[in-house]
Amino acid sequence: MGISTDFSVAIAGAGLSGLCLAQYLMRAGIDVHVYERDQSPFVRQQGYRIILDRYGLEALRESLPRPLYRLALATGDEPGGRLRFTDSRLRDAFTIAFKDEPDATRQVDRATLRSILMTGLDGRVHYGRAAAAVDDGGPAGLRLRFADGGAVAASVVVGADGVGSALRAQLVPDADPESTPMVGVYARSPLWHDGVSVIPEALRTSGVLSIADRPGRAFFFTSMRFGESPRAAFARVAPGSYAPTGDDYVMWGLLVRREEVPAGARGDLLALRDLAVRLSAGFHPLIRLLVATGELDTTVLNPFATGRRPHRWAVPRATMMGDAVHVMPPFGAQGGNTALRDAALLGRRIVDARVSGTPVEDAIAAYQDEMVPYAFRAVGTAAGLMRRLTGGAAAPHWVLTRVLPRLHRVTVPEA
Repeated sequence: MGISTDFSVAIAGAGLSGLCLAQYLMRAGIDVHVYERDQSPFVRQQGYRIILDRYGLEALRESLPRPLYRLALATGDEPGGRLRFTDSRLRDAFTIAFKDEPDATRQVDRATLRSILMTGLDGRVHYGRAAAAVDDGGPAGLRLRFADGGAVAASVVVGADGVGSALRAQLVPDADPESTPMVGVYARSPLWHDGVSVIPEALRTSGVLSIADRPGRAFFFTSMRFGESPRAAFARVAPGSYAPTGDDYVMWGLLVRREEVPAGARGDLLALRDLAVRLSAGFHPLIRLLVATGELDTTVLNPFATGRRPHRWAVPRATMMGDAVHVMPPFGAQGGNTALRDAALLGRRIVDARVSGTPVEDAIAAYQDEMVPYAFRAVGTAAGLMRRLTGGAAAPHWVLTRVLPRLHRVTVPEA
């Protein structure tokens, strides 16, 4: 299908939702460009493994060309799996099981998925362009302005520029995120040592949230095992596209209260690693091993925030997706899926409007009316789970770390 240039969409942000929307619109013949503030696609860590649920998978299936969708499945881990909640010694408190169906869940590497989403968007993703504001460009359009003083004209502007969005204060002026008391120190560690997995078979398909003996501290880890090597799969399906290395790994995060992180530690990788070593000292030896073998250059500090429900959209032809509008704590594996769901929904609304002749303002309003309820249900669920699992309430913490684990076997024996 040829690209029509009488209608254009400018997307601020080349994360999962921005790239997914670009794929959707380009397949429909709509002129779309993505503007990213980073200087290159992989200049910083943007997450590790994510679990795609039925909404995330459906969004990819609807947005991507069929070969690229199959590439995402081929490089992902097996469907299904569990999320175990344990005490600090990895004794089970309770477990959530995911559906063991290919169309229901899939575990994927975020960097690999971003590479897949960038495939075929040649010349349409522009780096080093930090969005700054949206101006009225006349009766039928807008102008997206950049921090460097440049600007582009577009019929529609979409803010998908993450929790630090430069557009949010203008587009949804009542919806600044709210900080939470929690932060995460994240990194990844090699899965294999001398040909042996550091994750025991009992936890092979599990994510684990280990809750510390003291309230307000927990440790999360899960392994990423590639179904097919990304380099081999890309060479077969999308030759010439960038493929990450595809080495199996364990992603982990130490969840602590903000006041436990020393001032200035955000940009100091050695300080973050030392903090993780010190604060994980009371956990199971497996957890201490993961921290000790963490790759320094993958270490990041992530302050947790919760989005606030927007009540006013200030620019009719501009809207927002993903963390830019509904950031949520990383509890419940809903953030990435909700962002992808946004992209497919917005793409569908825009394309339907172009086909039917409906005003695009109406299509965007319909997207917002549908997106806000499901997105902020997810925000509420994630925030509530964070409070229950890391909060200071004595009774729930006692049940999770003392009562329930006594009813289960030790998940991972201590050597």
